[in-house]
Amino acid sequence: MRFSWLLLAAALLSGAALAQDAPSLALPVACRLGETCIVQNYVDRDPGPGVRDYRCGYLSYDGHKGTDIRVIDAEALRKGVEVLAAAPGKVRAVRDGMPDASVRAIGKAAIADREAGNSVVIEHGGGWETQYAHLRQGSIAVRAGDAVARGQKLGLVGLSGNTEFWHLHFEVRHQRATVDPFVGLEPGEPCQPPKRPLWSEEAQTALQGYVETGVLDAGLAGGAPSLDAGIINRERAGRFSRTSGAAVFWVVLYGVQAGDREELRVHAPDGTVLSERSNKIGSNRAQWLVYVGKRKGDADWPAGAYRGEYRLYRGPEEREVLALSREVQLQP
Repeated sequence: MRFSWLLLAAALLSGAALAQDAPSLALPVACRLGETCIVQNYVDRDPGPGVRDYRCGYLSYDGHKGTDIRVIDAEALRKGVEVLAAAPGKVRAVRDGMPDASVRAIGKAAIADREAGNSVVIEHGGGWETQYAHLRQGSIAVRAGDAVARGQKLGLVGLSGNTEFWHLHFEVRHQRATVDPFVGLEPGEPCQPPKRPLWSEEAQTALQGYVETGVLDAGLAGGAPSLDAGIINRERAGRFSRTSGAAVFWVVLYGVQAGDREELRVHAPDGTVLSERSNKIGSNRAQWLVYVGKRKGDADWPAGAYRGEYRLYRGPEEREVLALSREVQLQP
């Protein structure tokens, strides 16, 4: 009995030592969460073929080992969004030179054995390391062997490797095993906020507010929208004007779930409904583009305010998950 208690005490002390040695992680991207970027995917915590993030939601995919922080602001991407060292350490490995291109365009054969794309791996001591993947080609600012400080620039958010949208895949490992930074080494109660995440207090403040389903973008256009590496190509869709060939209301979401029902409507200035649509979503989708619209007749669109409305409902009780509207004013 005494031997068993000694083993238990040793295990508890070992766990406490590991927790103490774990790095305190700063936010690894220089962006404003909820404004210029969002958390698209978390670590998959389901040991089987299913999917479950740390809050028992579906913001992940089978076998996903990191946190995906997605940049949703096209202007910020054009300027370049910095990827930062989450904790001090030493650069173990660097890869650069891979093009920024959606895997849908180049195919998985082009990135075989290089799925992380351009990336940096940093060692933090005690068997801990972090990886920063999918960086922009030519942006990496460190070399293997460099000592780095917390918050130091490593590169820019990119589109290299196995990805379809601009984001940072941030991965934490201890002794080569994946660790979810939102959970740490003490999981606590399932589906509840964890006891001791690896994020610093400042990072936790920035990351607070788990959003299971959110809006990436929405608007009114003069034609059908399309996604270019996860971002709406507004030039291709065209600005909505009195001479536009159509009045189209579009929405891009993340985290929609199988069975969700959505409603879209476009209202004319006099309040009449130009077009509407109700649709049931068939599967969980990390990214979802939907739109509704009406073609122009012989006459130009009347002047006034055109409004698009969107609502998403979930579950047997049809709980409203989100609602939004966008408006465009056409001048006489």
